[in-house]
Amino acid sequence: MGKTSIGVAGIAVVGCLVAVAAFFGATVGAGGAYLALRSAPAPAAVAPAPTSPPVEASLSAPEAPVDLPAAPSIATAVGKVGPAVVTIVNNLSASFGPGGSESPTATGSGVIISDEGYIVTNHHVVEGSSSLEVIFSDGSRVDATLVGSDPFADIAVVRIDAPVPAVALWGESSTLVPGEPVVAIGSPLGDFVNTVTAGVVSATHRSIEASAGFRMEELIQTDAAINHGNSGGPLVDLEGRIVGINTLVVRGNGLGAVAEGLGFAVESDRARAVASAIIRDGAFPRPYLGVQWEWVTPDVAGRNGLGDRFGAYLGEVVGGSPADQAGLRRGDVLTGIDGVAFDADRPFLNRLLEYSPGATVRFDLLRNGSLISVSVTLGQRPAA
Repeated sequence: MGKTSIGVAGIAVVGCLVAVAAFFGATVGAGGAYLALRSAPAPAAVAPAPTSPPVEASLSAPEAPVDLPAAPSIATAVGKVGPAVVTIVNNLSASFGPGGSESPTATGSGVIISDEGYIVTNHHVVEGSSSLEVIFSDGSRVDATLVGSDPFADIAVVRIDAPVPAVALWGESSTLVPGEPVVAIGSPLGDFVNTVTAGVVSATHRSIEASAGFRMEELIQTDAAINHGNSGGPLVDLEGRIVGINTLVVRGNGLGAVAEGLGFAVESDRARAVASAIIRDGAFPRPYLGVQWEWVTPDVAGRNGLGDRFGAYLGEVVGGSPADQAGLRRGDVLTGIDGVAFDADRPFLNRLLEYSPGATVRFDLLRNGSLISVSVTLGQRPAA
C-alpha cells in the first residue's frame, strides 16, 4: 500500500520552419538595336539628354521581431506542477501494519488541488492509517487529516491546515491519445522527492483485474519507469495539467514473463469526480448490498455442481441490509443482474457499481439447484 504507482511523461517535439527565397532576373537582347544604329544617318548634333532628378529610395524600417510563445516542454510542465506534488507518510495503525515494537509507516505521493489544502492521492496510500503527514518539496512537514476515500476508484482526499506552496490544475483525460507525451512526478521509495519520469500515453481505456470479481476500468496506460512510492502522484500533460493519478504497475503475468513500462493511472475525469464528491459529502456515492461474497469461476463452479458459469457465492448476508430485507440467503450464488450474466470482463462488483444507491435491481441466482430471481433495492455504502 502506498508503495506502487506509475508515472509517465513525455518527449517534446519542436518543429522548425525554413524560409526559401526565390530570385528572379531579366535578360535583354542587343543585336537588333546594333543593326538599327548602323543603317540610320549620323545625327548632326545631339544635345545631351536632360537628366532626371534623383529618386530617393523609400525604405521602410524593419519590423520588430515577434515574440512567439514557447513550445510546451517537460521542463515547463514540471515547473508548473512540481511545487504542488507532495510526499504522504501513512503512520499505520497497529492492527493494520506488521507486528513489531516500532510504529509501521508507508509512503506514497499526492498532489495539491486547492488553496484550501485539499490533496488527492490513492486510497491504498492512506488505507489503515492512524495518522498522516505531508512533506512538501522543500522538505517541510505538516500533519494531515483524511477527508474520505473510495477503494473502487483508488482515490482519496486528505487535507492540511497550512499555507500551500502551489496548486495543480485538472486537465481532461478524455482528450488523450496514444503517443501523447506525459510526465509523472512522485517520491519513489519515499526518499527521492519529486522525481520526474517521462514517457507517452501507451493506451487508454485499459482494464486491470484488481481482485477476484473486480476490475479497475478506464485506466490510462503509460510507459515510464515506476517504483514504490509513486502511488498517488500526478500524471500531467505538457501544459502541466493533471490528466491522471498514478495507481499501479504490472511487472509480469504470473507465468514467468517479466515486463517493463506497464504503468497505469486513474483518468483525471474520474479522479476529479470522485475527489469532488469526497470534498463535498465525505464520500463518493456507491451502492450497498450487504453481503460477504467469493468470486466463482466456471472451473470452480463446475467442480461444485453449479454449472459452467461465473458467479458470486454469498458466504454471509448482513442482518438488516438490503440483501437481507430482499430475502437473499447465505449459500446463494448470484449469476447476473437484470438478465445479464456475469463474465470475466463484467464481473459481479463491476456490474453492481453501475447502479446508484436507491436503484432496484433484479439478481439472477442459483439456490438449491434452481435458478430464480430476487429484486433488491440497493442502499448507500457507508463512508470508508
